[in-house]
Amino acid sequence: MGARRPGVTGLSAAPQIGVGLRVFAYSVGGERGYLVNPSLSFPDEEEQDGPEGCMSFPGLYYDVKRRQNTVARGFTDRGDPVQIAGSATLARCMQHETDHLDGILFIDRMDPATRKAAMRAIREAPWSGLTPPRVRVSPHPLGGSACLRGQE
Repeated sequence: MGARRPGVTGLSAAPQIGVGLRVFAYSVGGERGYLVNPSLSFPDEEEQDGPEGCMSFPGLYYDVKRRQNTVARGFTDRGDPVQIAGSATLARCMQHETDHLDGILFIDRMDPATRKAAMRAIREAPWSGLTPPRVRVSPHPLGGSACLRGQE
């Protein structure tokens, strides 16, 4: 495993960039958008095991077991209800990003041996031990108007 980069699209959850909202952006296989306040359900028990990486651990990719099929429900960036049914990479994306919103990292989903190898690679990474950037809080009220459209 380790430092390989499979054909995966860049994604981000708001907390990863210092924004305290339950929202993430996704772009997988030509399907792109934003999902606000997501909830996931799984239509079956089928699983997939494959490479996964994370912006929190740049350059590191490890196999992680996820559900093969996922239905995500939430709202668009315009406040409209949305349901996204995905399999394979899109299902993995929805699970990975929703995990971020719940405070779970992909290393938390690894089997013990893989997690041990990942933790070793993290400690040995060139960026390990660097001072994290300072997150500044906006002085502007957030208001949440995009999420409340039609609910006034």
